Amino acid sequence: MCGIFAYTGSKNKDAVEVLLEGLSSLEYRGYDSAGIYTPESGVVKTPGAVGALRGKVPKSFTGKSGISHLRWATHGAPTEKNAHPHHGGKEDIWLVHNGIVENFRELKERLTKKGHTFFSESDTEVLAHLIEEYLRSEKNFEKAVFKALGEVRGTYGLAIQYAKEPEKLIAARMGSPIVLGVGNGEHFIASDASPILKHTKKVLFLNDGEVAVLTPTSHAVYKLSQKRVRRNPEELSWGAEEAQKGGYEHFMLKEIMEAPDVVSNTLRGRLIQKKGMAKLGGLESVAKKLSHIERIIIVGCGTAYYAGLIGEYMLEEFAGIPVEVELASEFRYRSPVLNQRTALIAVSQSGETIDTLEAVREGKRKGALTLGIVNTVGSTIARETDAGVYNHAGPEVGVASTKALVSQLTTLALFTLFFGRARKLSPKKGAEIARELAALPKKLETVLKKEKEMAKLAKKYAHMRDFLFIGRKYNYPVALEGALKLKEVSYVHAEGYGAGEMKHGPIAMIDQEFPTFALTPRDSVYEKNVSNVHELKARKGLVIALATEGDKSIAKLADDVVYVPKTLEMLQPILNLIPLQLFAYYVAIQKGLNPDRPRNLAKSVTVE
Repeated sequence: MCGIFAYTGSKNKDAVEVLLEGLSSLEYRGYDSAGIYTPESGVVKTPGAVGALRGKVPKSFTGKSGISHLRWATHGAPTEKNAHPHHGGKEDIWLVHNGIVENFRELKERLTKKGHTFFSESDTEVLAHLIEEYLRSEKNFEKAVFKALGEVRGTYGLAIQYAKEPEKLIAARMGSPIVLGVGNGEHFIASDASPILKHTKKVLFLNDGEVAVLTPTSHAVYKLSQKRVRRNPEELSWGAEEAQKGGYEHFMLKEIMEAPDVVSNTLRGRLIQKKGMAKLGGLESVAKKLSHIERIIIVGCGTAYYAGLIGEYMLEEFAGIPVEVELASEFRYRSPVLNQRTALIAVSQSGETIDTLEAVREGKRKGALTLGIVNTVGSTIARETDAGVYNHAGPEVGVASTKALVSQLTTLALFTLFFGRARKLSPKKGAEIARELAALPKKLETVLKKEKEMAKLAKKYAHMRDFLFIGRKYNYPVALEGALKLKEVSYVHAEGYGAGEMKHGPIAMIDQEFPTFALTPRDSVYEKNVSNVHELKARKGLVIALATEGDKSIAKLADDVVYVPKTLEMLQPILNLIPLQLFAYYVAIQKGLNPDRPRNLAKSVTVE
């Protein structure tokens, strides 16, 4: 969730500007404090994001190499002294860190007894002092780092620099992502690829327990045992320009509007429409194991968890296989019962979500087949699962997930075709699902034309302090997600409920100041949903209905109606989500908020 960027390179290039530009492209990952260090000029740190840091860096501040960081606070408040980079007592070891040092207190106590003085409240600082302590005896920067890391418990992504060897950088990874950029006479370290792509598309992803040593002209990767690792860099297919706003005011709006392309990209090469089948190359290596699976568990957090809930309906109805959906943050703490006939599917946009990653590891420990649905190529979950499927949604910069969810649901529909045709799903029904999947991009374009309509609705309701979202069956998780989006970007109190639960408590809240967004498509539970709307209106509640095109009767009942095209019931959530995303976005705009940077949130949650 914090951002790391480090550089060593050309004598003709100013490292300071390289580092500041790199940090700017990482701002979505964390932004409560920032800092930069070069051996030539020292350190500048400040609360706030890159703009504040840039304003504080003097013109005389230069360097040919350096490290930089954006912090999202865990240990210690977001103050200048707690901002990264951190240093040891002699101020010649400097480092930036994502993660948590779980045993920092015992390390700090031991180092204090040896004469070390600490300057911050951060757990990170202990790493700089520990390396410095080993440097006294080892007299070798690299060996001191290996020795120190051997004592650390917890998670880390690190970039480390030694003032007396200014061209050398050391990167290390344990549970927090680190990617190396391999350029021409220059090398980069970052917490994800986005700041590197302006300079080079050749990257190398570190695995847990790996350490990299970089100079302007060389890079070498080692295990913590100091054994050399031989692995060639890979070339990424997307460029830095893909992470730009593309003319939209915010990334969130741009990414909502990308939904048709996202579905097309997710389906490309995977949907066999004539046969009503899905070809998922990422699962071919475990095809034999999949044939013996009797139960599926889907794990995820936040929006990914809601995607799993919709996937549960899909898989049980059309693949005939028992499915459970678990919050990844709770999964490994409740002693889950797993075996070799269980498939655990991890859903994560970043592929780095620590709770979901630990759920995967729990599944592996207990013998389950682990599968991933992730958007980020080379991410930890993608590498640690037995097999999986990439979303191909492209980079998602906005903190509130939008297009990634659309791709997750599309992928889960492909999973349903894949599992279903191997079990009970008929060729005829499979072909029907495939046809409707292929038709989704055009239908999404129709929904996106309602952008101005949603902006007007947002203006009408933006003053409300509370909101309720209700739905049934496939649209129950959509209601949960609609409430989450509104909370995330507009800070409006919103709750999502199963519509059938209204009389079991929530209806007590309803009055003229507590509107409801009711999901009422023409599906198998339409009449029951309409009955719930009647209950709301009887309590003088305001109702926005999301309905199927042509349904004029609902307009006589609701205060406002948003129409979407009809598709199969299992795919309707993909269309229904878009108006809710637009509504949340425009409520945030009405309130003068930045929907790309919700307060207290970060894009990739790599700390429990």
